[in-house]
Amino acid sequence: MACLRLAAAQINPVVGDISFNKSRILEVMGEARKWKADVIIFPELAVTGYPPEDLLLKPKFIEGNQRCVYEIAASTTEHDAIVIMGFVDKQDDIFNSACIIHRGRVCGVYHKSYLPNYGVFDEERYFCAGTKPMVVKTEKASLGISICEDIWYPGGPIADETVLGGAEIIINISASPYHIGKSAQRERMLRTRAQDHAAIVAFVNMVGGQDELVFDGNSLIIDERGEIIARGKPFEEDLIMADVFTQKVFSRRLHDPRRRKARKNGNGLRDDGGLDIVILESQTADDGVKPDLPNGPGLARSDLPDHHRIPNRSGISDQHRAPDREAISCFAESSAVNLTSDVVHEAYLALSLGLRDYVRKNGFEKVVVGLSGGIDSALTATIAADALGNENVVGVSMPSRFTEDRSIKDASELAANLGIEFKVIPIEPIFNSYLESLKKIFRDLPFGVTEENLQARIRGNLLMALSNKFGWLVVTTGNKSEMSVGYATLYGDMAGGFALLKDVPKTLVYSLANYRNSMKPDPVIPGNIISRPPTAELRPNQKDTDSLPPYGLLDPIIQAYVEEDIDVPSLIDMGYPQDAVRKVVNLVARSEYKRRQAPPGVKITPRAFGRDRRFPITNHFLE
Repeated sequence: MACLRLAAAQINPVVGDISFNKSRILEVMGEARKWKADVIIFPELAVTGYPPEDLLLKPKFIEGNQRCVYEIAASTTEHDAIVIMGFVDKQDDIFNSACIIHRGRVCGVYHKSYLPNYGVFDEERYFCAGTKPMVVKTEKASLGISICEDIWYPGGPIADETVLGGAEIIINISASPYHIGKSAQRERMLRTRAQDHAAIVAFVNMVGGQDELVFDGNSLIIDERGEIIARGKPFEEDLIMADVFTQKVFSRRLHDPRRRKARKNGNGLRDDGGLDIVILESQTADDGVKPDLPNGPGLARSDLPDHHRIPNRSGISDQHRAPDREAISCFAESSAVNLTSDVVHEAYLALSLGLRDYVRKNGFEKVVVGLSGGIDSALTATIAADALGNENVVGVSMPSRFTEDRSIKDASELAANLGIEFKVIPIEPIFNSYLESLKKIFRDLPFGVTEENLQARIRGNLLMALSNKFGWLVVTTGNKSEMSVGYATLYGDMAGGFALLKDVPKTLVYSLANYRNSMKPDPVIPGNIISRPPTAELRPNQKDTDSLPPYGLLDPIIQAYVEEDIDVPSLIDMGYPQDAVRKVVNLVARSEYKRRQAPPGVKITPRAFGRDRRFPITNHFLE
C-alpha cells in the first residue's frame, strides 16, 4: 500500500519581513526533506505574514512577495517534495493564494474562494475572491487545495468540486486567530469535514502574535474516519508529520453512496474549466527508504526529538504547563463563570505569546509595569516575566498618600518572587505640586474624581519618562471589565504601548492568577493580592464596588451585552438586576471614546473591543 508522508509546518512569520519569512520557510523545508516528506504545507500568507492590511495597497510589497515565491521555488530543483504555501498573487487584481511548487517550478496557484469580512477579518477590502477549485494530482495522491475560510462552509468548494473531482486529501492552509474556545470549535469542524467527505484533512495554522491577534498553531492531520493522527503544539512553532494511505480513503468511499448520487445528479460538477486540475510529474517511489517516524511507520510524528523540532520561540518554559487540576474557579463574588484548567492554561499561553511577539517584533527588549499591589498589575508583571525573562521586566511602585503600606509590601514581595527589578517612586511631592498649582482655579471645590485622575496621570507620566529614557515598553494593566465601563483614566493608567489584559475580564484575571500560582515550584503572586478586595487607592478606603457592580455580576452582563449583543429587556428577563443592567449598558456606551485611545492588547475572547466591535463615538442610540 503506497504511503504519502505529509508535513505541516506551523511557523511564526513577521508581517512585512519577506526576507525573514523566506529564510524561515527554507529552513523548515530543509528539515522536512530530511524526513523524506512528500508534501510540505505552510500557513496562509506565510510569505507576507498575516494580516498584512494596507501593505497590500503597496505594489512594491506585492512584487516582493511574488519574487520570494519564485526564489523559494528555485531552491527545490533537486528535491522531489511538493511545497504548498500562502502568498499574494497578482493578476488583474490581487488574490489570497496558495502556490504549488514542485521541482523548481510554480506549477499552480489557487485563489481563496471565501473571503471573511466579519470580526477581525477585512479581506474583501483587499482581495478578489477566487472562482476555481483546485485539485493537484500526483502518482501517490490527489490533493484538494483550500485556504482557511474555504473549509468552514459545509457546501464550500472542498465539499463539491474538489472532493467530487477526486481529491483524497484536503489541504487547508490557514491563519486562524485564537480566542477562548476557538481551537476546540475548529477541531470539531475539521473532523466533521474529514468524516463527511471520507477524506484525509491536513490543516496547518500560523502561530505567533501580530498586534492584537494571536495565532495558536494547533495544526492537525486527520484521517478519513475523522481521527486525529498528528497534532501541532499550541502557541509554539512546530513541525508535524504523518504517513497516510489513500487506499484507505478509496476503501471507505466504496461504502458511501453519497458521492455516486452527487455525480449522477451533477451536484457540484461543472463544465470543463470549472475545476482547476494540476498534474505533477511522478514523485520518486522512495517509500521503502523513508526514515521511520519516532512513533513508528505510518503513525503521527508530532513529538520530534529536540534536535529535530523547530525551536520553541514561545518564551514559555516547560515548567509553565497546566497544573493537575480539573478546574480553576474565577473570583467568587457570586460569579457563575467556571473555566477548566485547560482553557485557563491556553489563555495564559496566548497572552504570553502575544506580549512576547509584540515586544520582540517591535524592537523592544525590556518592559516596565506599574505595580500597585493589586491583582491586575501582579498578573501583568508575572506574564511579562514568564514571556520575556525576569531580567527584562521592571516593576515600579508609585505610592501616594492613599496607598496602604501593605500595597507597597505586596508589590515588593511579588517583584522578589519573580526576580524582577523593582523601583519605588513616591508621587506625593508631585501631587502636592499639582494641587498647589491648581488651588486658585479650583478654589474651595471638594476633592473628587479630578484629584483621583491627577494621581493616575502622574503615574502615567513617570512610566512614560522611564520608557523614553531607557527604551522600555510600558505595559498597561487595565482589564476588559474596566475598559468596558470606562473605569480607567485617559493619559493615566491607560498610558502605555501595550495593554496586555485589555480583553481579559476581571473574573478571568483571578483565574489566571490562581492558575499561575498552582505551578511549581512555589506561588509567585502573594495571597494577599488575590484575596484583597479590588481598589484603585485614589481616595480613602476606596473599593471598586463603590462605583461598579461586583465583578461576578458585572462580567456576565458585559459578556452578554458586548459579546453576544443581548438587549436590555432580555438581560433583565434573564434575571440580572435592572439597575445594574442599565448602569452597565450606559457606561459601556459612554466609554467608547476612551477605548478608541487605548493601546493595543491581546484578543482572547470571541468579541474584543476594537476591530471586533466598532461603534461610533458620537452616538445617540439608546437601548
